Amino acid sequence: MPIPEDVTGDEIDKDVRQELQSLPKTLAEDVAKNLVMVARLIDEDPEGAYGYSKVALRLASRVAAVREAAGFAAYANQKYSEALAEFRAARRMSGGVELWPVMADCERGLGRPEKALDMAGAPEVNKLDKAGQVEMRLVAAGARRDLGQLDAAIVTLQSPELAAGSVQPWTARLRYAYADALLAAGREGEAREWFAKALEADRDGSTDASDRLAEMDGVDFVDALDEDEVEVETGSGETVVEQATEAEEAEDSVEGQAGRDEAGHVVVDRDED
Repeated sequence: MPIPEDVTGDEIDKDVRQELQSLPKTLAEDVAKNLVMVARLIDEDPEGAYGYSKVALRLASRVAAVREAAGFAAYANQKYSEALAEFRAARRMSGGVELWPVMADCERGLGRPEKALDMAGAPEVNKLDKAGQVEMRLVAAGARRDLGQLDAAIVTLQSPELAAGSVQPWTARLRYAYADALLAAGREGEAREWFAKALEADRDGSTDASDRLAEMDGVDFVDALDEDEVEVETGSGETVVEQATEAEEAEDSVEGQAGRDEAGHVVVDRDED
């Protein structure tokens, strides 16, 4: 697969670069470039990332970092059986436990939530750092929901990390999962509160908490109106869409798109206080 000219391979993490030192120099450079492409594409183009991971795997299947990258690429494409196999191989090679939560989530993806819960109670969890333990808690809560155990999922997410006032990299996702579980259990008031807290902590847009809040508040974001529709503000302050008269259509053709935002979207607020 083609490698863009701006990719040198030096962009990879120093620990991965050290692992690649066991390979001949030219081969190590080729593998590094493919790993860079996996990292670059995995969010926006998972299939592309998967393709580059296969190249890296063909070149250096005995390098733990390569097996790990292949696992994440397969995971991003919902190829959970393949991902689990790669993660297990990487773990055998490295001896670490960092992949334990994502391995458990692969078990969920394969329809085995009970296995994920078994892993959540395994000794390996105690060896995880704080971020890994929070991730394991999220996976366990998801497994509870897979089994229809909503109350247990809510309890699983209740933790010092959830109640902490400081914002950590995992805070937004943890609060979001808690809000979503509360909503699924019919506890809408509490759910709205925690979606708001998730939004406060979501500095990099890792969740759609703002959309969930808008949905709960009755605010819809719709595409630009059709040519034969116009906005009408009622006495109660609501905005509704009605059919335009021929005169209004003519006026609209003259005045253009006035009243819409730059993206051409219209906000309809159904529950304005």
